[in-house]
Amino acid sequence: MKRVKDIIEGINVLQVEGRLEAKVRGLAFDSRKVDEGFLFFAIKGTHSDGHLFISDVIEKGATVVVCEELPSTLVGSVTYILVDDSAQALGLIASAFYDYPSSKMKLVGVTGTNGKTTTATLLYNMVRNMGFKAGLISTIVYKVDDRTLPASHTTPDQLQLNSMMNEMVEAGCTYCFMEVSSHAIDQKRIAGLDFDGAIFSNITHDHLDYHKTFDAYIRAKKQFFDGLKPDAFAITNIDDKNGNVMLQNTKASKISYSLRSMADHHCKIVESHFDGTLLVIDGVEVWTHFVGKFNAYNLMAVYAAALALHFEREEVLNQLSLLFPVDGRFEVIRSQNGTYAIVDYAHTPDALKNVLSTIDEIRTQKQSLICVVGAGGDRDKTKRPEMAAIACNISDKVILTSDNPRTEDPLMILKDMEAGVNEASKKKVLTIADRREAIKTAVMLALPGDIILIAGKGHEPYQEIMGVKHHFDDREEVKRIFEIE
Repeated sequence: MKRVKDIIEGINVLQVEGRLEAKVRGLAFDSRKVDEGFLFFAIKGTHSDGHLFISDVIEKGATVVVCEELPSTLVGSVTYILVDDSAQALGLIASAFYDYPSSKMKLVGVTGTNGKTTTATLLYNMVRNMGFKAGLISTIVYKVDDRTLPASHTTPDQLQLNSMMNEMVEAGCTYCFMEVSSHAIDQKRIAGLDFDGAIFSNITHDHLDYHKTFDAYIRAKKQFFDGLKPDAFAITNIDDKNGNVMLQNTKASKISYSLRSMADHHCKIVESHFDGTLLVIDGVEVWTHFVGKFNAYNLMAVYAAALALHFEREEVLNQLSLLFPVDGRFEVIRSQNGTYAIVDYAHTPDALKNVLSTIDEIRTQKQSLICVVGAGGDRDKTKRPEMAAIACNISDKVILTSDNPRTEDPLMILKDMEAGVNEASKKKVLTIADRREAIKTAVMLALPGDIILIAGKGHEPYQEIMGVKHHFDDREEVKRIFEIE
């Protein structure tokens, strides 16, 4: 139980109607989750306006309402707090309600189009391997030290975040690593969190269905860095053309990493194979279990962050050599006859290009590259033909298939993708809507030693069709066809 006056400190309160001594038993922004003694946040969302449910939540027992517009009729037993931004207030109040859990850990956020999950997960694994308790908030999974919770969003809502971080603190976690999506930044889901560091990986064509323009997408990412405190660190990939943009207005300490430019931390790829890569990091050779230039960038982000957290350089380099790839991220499965299947989450044009280019650099002239790829429904349509074109440019054979169509017709998504196939490439492209059949066909077409990339879903164990999730795991399908237990 917390008093209203104790949890609204630091909030831009425009007006209060009612008692500041009122006690709050719980918080909710979903009217369906309100109970007796709750504080309700009336938020104007993309699909509904919480202000329309104020009378309903009062009937359910809500005693405090945070809103941007006061109702025409006020209930005497209810405390109303008028603010200019309910979503922002939600983050700040949630943090206060749970006794500021983010300030009791070293909290590092990772943002960017690609590499967030790998970077956050590797930092979590590294810190735990060094004997510390840590939390993880990622696209794939949430972790409270060694306890696993199912992931619902890349970045959960303000209440879930603070509740989970409170669990981390109670479990003895001293570090927390989390993905910070552009949606979460724009929707103020990270408001009130006390970040000790931020990492920018890269920014490419994605989420324009939400942000509408690429500039708006960049601005959303930049907001995260602009809000960092002076004693935090801001790490950026200087090789990305927007890498420096992220640091322009930040008060945090600026740190850069690079594979091709002058930077605070530099990396060179010496050898690359399907079982790993030899890197030279700041002049020291390190063998890693990761493949590809994009993973070298991810490892450099991990390295830079670990040093910024004051871990010893020699120990960090040693730990990098012991880490393994994240599930569904360039996951290599080899058949008994030597055919390679690589399952990867690549679902943006840039990510797909990175993975295909990596395979293309490593393979021999005798190895054909077959790409199985689709595009998600209810998402940015402009990337569909672009992804098909990239697949055609680098692969020997391409099978266009269904990804997560969600509420869209899979055949219409495939038509959008086919628009990116030029006349010269049509002869090497098949369209097979059924993803299981597409993977099976790719394996049938492959000769011993050939490489099949199955892109788009990675770790996901489902396909979402007409809003319903059906069990489907690319890795399971490959192993079944390869007859691997």
